Amino acid sequence: MPQLSVIVYGPNTQGHLTELLDALESRPLPDAEVIVAAVGDWARETAEGHAPHTVVVPLPEGTSDAAARAAGAARAAGRWLHFVHAKDGLPAGATRLIAERAAELDDTVDVLLLDHVTTTWQTATAPSRDGRHLAAAGRAVLALDDASDLLRLTPLLGNRVLRAAFWRAHEERLTTDDEPGAAYAALLHAERVACLNQVAYEHRRLRPESLPPRAPEDRFALIDRYESLLPLARDRRAARAVMYDLMVRDLVRAFAGEHLPDTVAREFFRRASLAAVRWRPENHRRPAGLEGVRHGLLEEGAYTKYRAFQAANRTRRAARKTVRTRKRQLGAKLRDQQYRKALARPVDPNLAVFAAYWDRGVACNPAAIAAKLAELAPHIRRVWVVNKENAALLPPGTDHVVPGTRRYWETLATAKYLTNNVNFPNAVVKRPDAIHLQTHHGTPLKRMGLDQMDHPAAAKGLDFAALLARVDKWDYSVSANSHTTRMWERAYPARYVSLDHGYPRNDVFYTATAADVRAARERLGIAPGRTAVLYAPTHRDYEAGFTPRLDLAALADRLGEDTVLLVRAHYFYGGAASPLTGLRRSGRIIDVSSYDPVEELCLAADALVTDYSSIMFDYANLDRPIVVYADDWETYRTTRGVYFDLTAEAPGRVARTQEELTEILSSGAWRDECAAKARAAFRRRFCEFDDGRAAERVVRRVFLGEPEEALPPVLPLEERTPAPTPEEATA
Repeated sequence: MPQLSVIVYGPNTQGHLTELLDALESRPLPDAEVIVAAVGDWARETAEGHAPHTVVVPLPEGTSDAAARAAGAARAAGRWLHFVHAKDGLPAGATRLIAERAAELDDTVDVLLLDHVTTTWQTATAPSRDGRHLAAAGRAVLALDDASDLLRLTPLLGNRVLRAAFWRAHEERLTTDDEPGAAYAALLHAERVACLNQVAYEHRRLRPESLPPRAPEDRFALIDRYESLLPLARDRRAARAVMYDLMVRDLVRAFAGEHLPDTVAREFFRRASLAAVRWRPENHRRPAGLEGVRHGLLEEGAYTKYRAFQAANRTRRAARKTVRTRKRQLGAKLRDQQYRKALARPVDPNLAVFAAYWDRGVACNPAAIAAKLAELAPHIRRVWVVNKENAALLPPGTDHVVPGTRRYWETLATAKYLTNNVNFPNAVVKRPDAIHLQTHHGTPLKRMGLDQMDHPAAAKGLDFAALLARVDKWDYSVSANSHTTRMWERAYPARYVSLDHGYPRNDVFYTATAADVRAARERLGIAPGRTAVLYAPTHRDYEAGFTPRLDLAALADRLGEDTVLLVRAHYFYGGAASPLTGLRRSGRIIDVSSYDPVEELCLAADALVTDYSSIMFDYANLDRPIVVYADDWETYRTTRGVYFDLTAEAPGRVARTQEELTEILSSGAWRDECAAKARAAFRRRFCEFDDGRAAERVVRRVFLGEPEEALPPVLPLEERTPAPTPEEATA
């Protein structure tokens, strides 16, 4: 019996079936079967072209989606069923991820829930908002009564994998052409569920104008959906409350967004009002604000009042928008006048502006350059651009300007030197006698700049023409290695000069002393003799936000009392009820997400665990062990795009599952001879120009105007001495 049956169903709408089957065929699994319930001749011919990798169930034109699903399931032999509409897609490696997770589950689990991305005719692979609910559930097997928020997941059958026996027990109820209704029903019938907090489905929304028109009366089906679902939650208090909230939300949105004939609109509102009153849970509290007013008017059945409320809201929003627009226009005009006036003044040859990470503060390569500038050219005044929220966190005495203020525009207009690790705003004018220094903030594994054009999930609507206009202002671009230089020249084609001088922020990895390493560990509360592992995952463009990919509590337990996990993420588990709260207090897991500078964390760590973050290229300068946790490599590579195969050219051991990672860390493989050889090859390629004097070379070349041949030469790799390891520092 195969572990998983992938049931592709429906007509070959707009030809999408071909790419779906191509993706499945390119990565066949021994423990999965593919069944195509092909509706119509085009779908049948497409599916037969992929034999023998698929089992084809031909169905006549016009067969409904529900009937096609049922026909495919009838031929399935798998223990689990994954229904995939022919218009949708599966990210690379998704079927493997599902099959592996399903194999971990016993027959008490009815539904496995997945994350997904959405593609439209306008955008590609936009992340869902489901990640936070899946992350909260973790990998535990749960009763729906204990995890009713999972009902808030996007109602798709494709993000639910059903146990075959469960499907057959409830097939009649789940065989409906109302896919959201079937998706909700699957959860409401389930006794226990499990989650896979990874993207394993691509939902494609077709352009509405390409679909058959809907009759106005079709809107009543939304009310019928909830009238049939809520009885399933009658005896489940938490689930009923969630389903009620979802119903009222959807009914209100449908009424607000639809332009229906008045007779249809009145009847829809009447029926929706009856449903809202009939199914309202005892002691239910309406939401606050305008949403609560809408709920109240719906329950009251006050159609005329609701329409008046809508009209008043539209008028109020229009008036507020007009006032805001007028204020913005007047403010922009005043700032523009001030800026243009400042541009007429001479450039100040002793004024340098620095910014980092979208004006977050003193950090990264700009910070290292500014510090070296103070040493070598103290006559050049240094001013930082820092947003209002972070200004209070600046080191005492730091001269700074806040974006948008008069002094900000005057400073940018008259500065000789403008240094940033991202880009200054489009409105900043490049003066002929000013110098723009682009330092970047990492070595590129993922595709950047123009190379993102083929990966819209990463680009997220990036204006490439505006990007190139910003790039054209660069005079210099800093690089840490030849790979980076070549990729920047490809991703950001312009006439700037590449400075193959190393990344200034990495100088500290060669200049830090044993005392510096000990002090960093003491500040973090790492006791002597403990092994500190820094875990620093990167952002996924296909996720709405950071979601933990490891069960860190379980990992900490397996590694024992002598290991400390330093966890650096965009944000982490929160709240007093966090499963990590006790471990944090004991010092076995330390949340360092907001700890700066990150270079100090690297000095304190005995080893680094990361996925695709550029921190690995910086940390490699320390010549300490690195483990790559690439659990979603295929998905990341496909959605984000990469410049090389990290799993083949990793700086150390590679883990694809948490169990593999735990074994690598607990067995000592993370620092064995094989890992050391991989790290040595990685360092030769990516630590090429970093030797502890990068900031000096940049300052002498850019700010002091020294020729390249007069700069300190880059030391050969074998002649460099990295900072002491924590073990050496405490010996």
